[in-house]
Amino acid sequence: MMLLQRVGPACHVLVLVLCLSAAEDFDWSANNHDSFYYGTFPNGFSWGAGGSAYQTEGAWDKDGKGLSIWDVFTHNKGKTFLNDTGDSSCDGYYKIKDDISLMKEMNLNHYRFSISWPRIMPTGIRSDHVNEKGVRYYDVLIDELLENKITPIVTLYHWDLPQVLQEKYGGWQNISMINYFNDFANLCFERYGDRVKHWITFNNPWSVAVEGYETGEHAPGLKLRGTGAYRAAHHIIKAHAKVWHTYDSQWRSKQKGMVGISLSGDWGEPVDITNQKDIEAAERYVQFYIGWFATPIFHGDYPQVMKDFIGRKSALQGLGTSRLPTFSSQEKSYIKGTSDFLGVGHFTTRYITQKSYPSNRGTTYFSDRDVAELVDPRWPDPGSEWLYSVPWGFRRLLNFMKTHYGNPMIYITENGVSEKMMCTELCDDWRIKYYKDYINEMLKAIRDGVNVKGYTAWSLLDKFEWDEGYSERFGLYYVDFKNQNKPRYPKASVQFYKRIIQSNGFPGQREVETWKRKATETCSTSNQLLAADPLTSHMEMVTEVVVPTVCTLCILISAVFLMFLLRKRN
Repeated sequence: MMLLQRVGPACHVLVLVLCLSAAEDFDWSANNHDSFYYGTFPNGFSWGAGGSAYQTEGAWDKDGKGLSIWDVFTHNKGKTFLNDTGDSSCDGYYKIKDDISLMKEMNLNHYRFSISWPRIMPTGIRSDHVNEKGVRYYDVLIDELLENKITPIVTLYHWDLPQVLQEKYGGWQNISMINYFNDFANLCFERYGDRVKHWITFNNPWSVAVEGYETGEHAPGLKLRGTGAYRAAHHIIKAHAKVWHTYDSQWRSKQKGMVGISLSGDWGEPVDITNQKDIEAAERYVQFYIGWFATPIFHGDYPQVMKDFIGRKSALQGLGTSRLPTFSSQEKSYIKGTSDFLGVGHFTTRYITQKSYPSNRGTTYFSDRDVAELVDPRWPDPGSEWLYSVPWGFRRLLNFMKTHYGNPMIYITENGVSEKMMCTELCDDWRIKYYKDYINEMLKAIRDGVNVKGYTAWSLLDKFEWDEGYSERFGLYYVDFKNQNKPRYPKASVQFYKRIIQSNGFPGQREVETWKRKATETCSTSNQLLAADPLTSHMEMVTEVVVPTVCTLCILISAVFLMFLLRKRN
């Protein structure tokens, strides 16, 4: 089945080997995809969940908050599924204590959230105005977390650029963003750094650059093909480095915290192990994804393969210089080593094969890579059209990071799976299996020697999912968006994840099977109660006989919904 425009027909592959310059202690030729390891994580391993400001807070125009690019983008019709917006979303702005009680119930060690730049600086410019009501909101959130012994991990930029900076300067296309972002970060260090010790500068800058400035799927919706993504990424990398140096020189000695970045990426596995071009294409895929940002931050410059491919294609276009910007020698030194830890977001894997794109057909970030992405139709895909469950790719990606970037301290900042459901379903057995298998692959990676210190389930709550609106749900907790009070209900995965946290891993097969059985029993009861709640517009009373009928109806409605989506995309 075709997944995306750049994904070709799926293929079946029996054994795949990735021939990288890998560490000797990881066997890239091993094909033990179905094995499960029972064991525990190191003492002090941190378990958490996450969300982001625009996706969860709501209160888009309350208490002095300024406009973000996502406010403007979603208010333009046709930009998101069913024209959904994050105007109210989960109403997290008003539910700090309620949501922290959910975290406490799961025994979370940390919670990852982001600070809305326009909420505390309405125009994005510090000298214009600092919104003290917005500052106070995050003060209360941080204090409540700490009071409940939950460590805050704070992202400074999770995509909600102040609209003023987009309108005045062109956003991340403009070099002036570097200083404006540094001023914002400096204010956050000043106001919150006495309590926050884990800072993330940018969340998934790949999406910011590619989907915001290349494809236009995300805010600000620009389609600057072949140049926009590279320019935005260049400024983002330099902005990250500047913020790291600001913390290092002005705050580290007093606050003793850490500053890192969160990079998201799929794993790429070669289709044909006998074809050197496929092997090279698979590594190129990962380098164009995570390496685009990680290589400058850890080694000072872009991956050589990006410089070679984009430079060659630019020359074939008749351009005098490469469309990929260059760093000066001073900038390379300044950027290198600017990450105290590396955040890794990961969801899925692709098979990769070589595919040459002629330069006379136009150039884009995607055609610059000369790869084709494929999926195996046997991979589970319960929700997002791009998200197939391929647990073994997670371990390979983590070993890649260890090998290429000097085994940095890693925090998993995003990992989870969605579902597309038109009606309530709390028995998310597919999510239980996803978390079980992906967390186990992370445990194997730690046994390989990868320095993973923490894991963030994505996400705590169902929330606004960008251009997909509310059609996809990633949450451990179900949120009833149609109810004005936005009540939260635990899915079965809450109980399962809680058991993993309590045991710090997987003590044995019998225990893990018991966890799943008990979680499913709990959610069956919850499903009945939820179905009986008049606020959800279900029947007043639901018996055990009726519940399967409701679930069947959900499946039928979801199937019709999926057919509609497929027809829409074709």
